[in-house]
Amino acid sequence: MDTSVRELKARLSHYLKLAARGEQVTVTSRGRPIARLMPAAPETANKEPSAAEINRRLAAIPGVILPTGPKPRGSKHPIRIRKGEKTLSEIVLESRR
Repeated sequence: MDTSVRELKARLSHYLKLAARGEQVTVTSRGRPIARLMPAAPETANKEPSAAEINRRLAAIPGVILPTGPKPRGSKHPIRIRKGEKTLSEIVLESRR
């Protein structure tokens, strides 16, 4: 079944119901197919990707470097703020006023 972008926008829930029932809907713009609406694959419909799958997808992106060590825990020696001193966020907020 084919439909225009305008028709899809006007009757989106109708076309989503068709797709849920197994029909494929081709969306056209000025008569050219630009997208296809189809039912989700049963095994992936409600399944979240695993951490390994997410890492595999990220590693496939040029320039992405995956972490190799454990998650950082913060400083062993955090800076203590004395009573009455301003925090960095307070100083930044004041400078923006």
